Amino acid sequence: MSVRVDAWVWAVRLAKTRSQATAACKAGHVRVNDATAKPAQPVSIGDTVRVRLHGLERIYRVAGLATRRGSATEAAALFEDLTPPPPPRVERPAAVVRERGAGRPTKRDRREIDRLRGRE
Repeated sequence: MSVRVDAWVWAVRLAKTRSQATAACKAGHVRVNDATAKPAQPVSIGDTVRVRLHGLERIYRVAGLATRRGSATEAAALFEDLTPPPPPRVERPAAVVRERGAGRPTKRDRREIDRLRGRE
C-alpha cells in the first residue's frame, strides 16, 4: 500500500496545510529515497523522506501511512526521525557598538573593549 507524498507530509504535520505540502513538493523541497518528489509520488513504509521547510532539512523514515491528519501523538507514530543533531553553537563575544559620532575611544574605553573581547 502507498500514499501520496504530499498527503503524507501534511498528515504527519510537517506542513501546516495540504497546499503547503504540495507547493513544497513542486518547489523541489521534498525528496523520496534521494530523488526529487512530485506531489503525487507514492510513499511506502520504509522509504526515506527528506523535507526542507523553514530553512531546515529534516530526514524521516516512513513507519506508517495516513491520508487523514490526526493528533500530534498519532502523527509521531507514523515516522522515525533520522535527522542528525545540529553541530554545537560556537559562542562568540558580542560586537562592541559605539554611538555614532562619539569619537575615538579613549585609552580606558579601549581597555574595556579588549577585556570584553577576551584579549587581556
